[in-house]
Amino acid sequence: MPETVAVRCPACRREHRYTAPAYPCACGAPVAPRLDRDGSPTPVSHRVWQDDWVTVRCGSCGRRGEWPHPEVGCSCGVVLRVAVVEGPVGIRDQDSATTGGPPPAESAITGRDTAGGQDKTSARDTADAPDTSATGDAAPARPPFRSVTIRTALDAVTATALYLRWLGYRGVRRADQRPPSGIGLAARGVVAQVDPAVRPAGLRDVECLWLTAMTESADCLYFSLAGYADDARARADALGVPLFVLDLTGTPRPVNAPAETLAAAGPGSRAR
Repeated sequence: MPETVAVRCPACRREHRYTAPAYPCACGAPVAPRLDRDGSPTPVSHRVWQDDWVTVRCGSCGRRGEWPHPEVGCSCGVVLRVAVVEGPVGIRDQDSATTGGPPPAESAITGRDTAGGQDKTSARDTADAPDTSATGDAAPARPPFRSVTIRTALDAVTATALYLRWLGYRGVRRADQRPPSGIGLAARGVVAQVDPAVRPAGLRDVECLWLTAMTESADCLYFSLAGYADDARARADALGVPLFVLDLTGTPRPVNAPAETLAAAGPGSRAR
């Protein structure tokens, strides 16, 4: 059950009751960060990508990765980053093994699996378990996709990262190259662009994403909140770029044939 803690705003002294949100792991189990009941909230003065995420491990399958760092918006206008329980992985693993309980919740923009003695890697590490969808080996059926409600641009990025993992891509992380608009994500063999703008994505947006993917010998996917201009959709169809529209529930909807094929069959269905 998600934890609930009292969070007091240091600016206006208002107290909020905060419940940690649970996000679906790739295995389908809900995952939530452990809140530090004795910690103090930190006002967010400016955003840094690394500080917006917290490493969490799924208590069911053990996958590690990054989830959005818990935050509370106070009515006085201050955004508070809620303290979470973090520590060296080895110590936490040892504690869970000693008590005989499940490992503490920890899981996925990367979903790094440390079973078998592998060392924990950073969020930018692309190494991960083999992807059986591209090898023809039998893989378990995907659980239903569960996402997060989109209220902010960060929510759109989180929803896209969850969807990429649900499709079967591994090692999802922030892309090395920043796109001309929106936010870039990358995984093994794919680059994706998340466009939270209120205007439809244009022809140049789709072509720039396709060119970036070509230079990295990767596939590409585009996710937009506002849809696509007609010329952008036509160009994407010609180039084979899957286009998705994110609704406010955080569920990507395919809007062209390449996206429909990918959503139905996973990455292994696409010719490389």
